[in-house]
Amino acid sequence: MKIAEIAQLLTVTDPPLHFSAYDGSSFGPADAQIQLHLHNERGLRYLATAPGDLGLARAYVSGDLTLDGAHPGDPYEALRVLGDWRFRRPTPKEATELVKALGLRNLVPPEPPEQESLPRWRRTVEGLRHSRTRDAEAIHHHYDVSNAFYELVLGPSMAYTCAVFPKPDASLEEAQEEKFDLVARKLGLEPGMTLLDIGCGWGGMVRHAAKHYGVKTLGVTLSAEQAKWARAEIERQGLQNLAEVRHSDYRDAPGENYDAVSSIGLLEHVGVGNYPAYFGFIKDKLRDGGRLLNHCITRPDNKQRALPGYFIDRYVFPDGELTGSGRIIAEAQNAGLEVRHEENLREHYALTLKYWCENLERNWDDCVAEVGEATARVWGLYMAGSRLGFETNGIQLHQVLAVRVADGGNASFPLRPTWLS
Repeated sequence: MKIAEIAQLLTVTDPPLHFSAYDGSSFGPADAQIQLHLHNERGLRYLATAPGDLGLARAYVSGDLTLDGAHPGDPYEALRVLGDWRFRRPTPKEATELVKALGLRNLVPPEPPEQESLPRWRRTVEGLRHSRTRDAEAIHHHYDVSNAFYELVLGPSMAYTCAVFPKPDASLEEAQEEKFDLVARKLGLEPGMTLLDIGCGWGGMVRHAAKHYGVKTLGVTLSAEQAKWARAEIERQGLQNLAEVRHSDYRDAPGENYDAVSSIGLLEHVGVGNYPAYFGFIKDKLRDGGRLLNHCITRPDNKQRALPGYFIDRYVFPDGELTGSGRIIAEAQNAGLEVRHEENLREHYALTLKYWCENLERNWDDCVAEVGEATARVWGLYMAGSRLGFETNGIQLHQVLAVRVADGGNASFPLRPTWLS
């Protein structure tokens, strides 16, 4: 049985693309916009032996499976079409026939691409999940790729979180500026205040608070490369008297009685089981009336398992975990913080990812020269797939604003939101 015949046997409806394989077989409309081609036996073995989306990712990242009609820097249209391809499980009789047709050799998994992280159960060599050493390794895997690569993809802001678009045709830089300013306004920042920014990345919020609000800001990040870049940019902009970034675990952040804490894109790395300690830590850092703004990716409900799909866990965010905004709000409340406002910005993240993919496609040759084609393919696949996830409500982005209430109930909070004016 030819490879395309196997795919056709298990396809439920007419394929939305054209599929071809190295054995000369093919099926699907020859004039389809998206052409999926399997180049070799290794790619077949990836597809046949890995669960979920992992086999497809392995074959694509290694170049054994290619998508004609879609740029690898922005395979959004291809992924949208692939999402319409419906398969069924083979019957027991068909499964036996398929094993014979494939042969035992093709049921032995090849070595995965070098960009792939170990499965969770094998990462214990780095420590227990969300231990300090293992968290540091997970952050290193994702964020210490190359500062030059991130500059090409993220643009001048070096902001690697959801932007906020004040209008549909706003530029990415305008939207990232608006995101930082929205956080500042929600936190009620004023000159002379202190801000702790945990998981500060390349220091965008740190610089914004210092430059535009006169706030003394400390940022901490587990990425050595991020800290190095952020410190250089702070010095370049002459903000050393107000802004500082340290290479540190957020749990080691010094000081107390902060006027505000911002956490932009950190909670995804903390682990749901560690939420009580996380929110307890933040409460202890705040003065009475001090505010927290938590900005993170979430599930659309609170019932799904927290662990991500195979591709995201192995290639993008090792040990990452997501849950619904309800769980986040509940844990913040249980830690003694009062939640005053929350909003969902998922459409804004879809737009953000669209811009990032456009940057990757436009700067493809330079990105490949910086990190290699396989890693660049990982990023195109991850960002385009995430864009689809936000558009279809598979994932969301929530900002939760909370406050440490003083004894007696004084939250030092206005009667109506002031950040909307």
